[in-house]
Amino acid sequence: MQIIELLTPHYESAWLPWAVQYFFLVGMATGAALLASWGTWAPAHRAAAKALPLAIILLAVTGIAAPVSLLADLHQPARFWHFYAHFTPWSWMSVGALLLPVFVGLSMALCAAWWLGKHQWMRLIAIGLVISTLTIVAYTGAEIAVVRARPLWSNPWVPVNLALTAWLAAVGAMLILTLWVPAGRNVEVRAWLGKLGLFLSLALLVVACIWMGSGMVLKTPSFQSAMRLYDLFPVWRISLWLSVILGAIVLYLWFKPQTWLHSRGLTVALGVAACAAAWGFRWALFMGVQGVPKYGAGLYVYHMPLGGDGLMGVLGVFGLCIALLTLVLWALELWPSRREPSSPLAAA
Repeated sequence: MQIIELLTPHYESAWLPWAVQYFFLVGMATGAALLASWGTWAPAHRAAAKALPLAIILLAVTGIAAPVSLLADLHQPARFWHFYAHFTPWSWMSVGALLLPVFVGLSMALCAAWWLGKHQWMRLIAIGLVISTLTIVAYTGAEIAVVRARPLWSNPWVPVNLALTAWLAAVGAMLILTLWVPAGRNVEVRAWLGKLGLFLSLALLVVACIWMGSGMVLKTPSFQSAMRLYDLFPVWRISLWLSVILGAIVLYLWFKPQTWLHSRGLTVALGVAACAAAWGFRWALFMGVQGVPKYGAGLYVYHMPLGGDGLMGVLGVFGLCIALLTLVLWALELWPSRREPSSPLAAA
């Protein structure tokens, strides 16, 4: 009889909570960019145009905060220049280092054009921004899906889910902004955001059904891996059912706009729930899946540290977003947008 022992080394997580924050914020920025571009080209009487200030403010905040999270996730932020000094075109991360500055630049250019009241400039910038947004969606999704060693990452539905949940979070964040931005108090704008949220939620439900159906029929590695985790580990079962319950509540509220449309508190609560669902999906995708050993049994339970690489880092990023939002709103009060001099945050 021969005995073969496999030893697996102890190693730290490759992606820390900073990555969760980055993918959450950059995804939300892509949703804001698409909605801002839509509002730029929409007729003035349409809800998309009236919601433009909400999308612009969200784009400004997330477009700045997302790269900060990415730099922190590099562990040594000063090494970002290595992506340019040693460009590797076969690496999606290296390609993303070229795509992200273009996206951020176009996002800030659109925000500046809105503030200056240059509508024609906005339309031209919006065209480039939509193209740049699609490249960010492609690179962030592919960066995860190319990891063949992890079946839960290496499947075509991960990029789709990342995009849809990100855009749902953008809608939710714009609902939260209705608490401060006068343009969001327009019932027509809230109703329009509710329709977008319903559409995105239904799209996510369809994608989940297709993934499950194809997994059961074709015995796909991602579905089999998910079922193994569900069967063996209670934490995954609890997480799944909590996600189902939260998703059902959000979907019910989208279907029943009369329950929240005229209530600022419920509107904000719905927005927070949509954002929490998108953030929770990323936490499970990154931190949860990294806890599944590539070889062997059991789980590597992740214990979040309290320092910058853990809880304080997560809270710090959200604090940065709040600080940026405060600065943007304060700046618009001091220097009103030339697009709408009488009310800088009113609907366009």
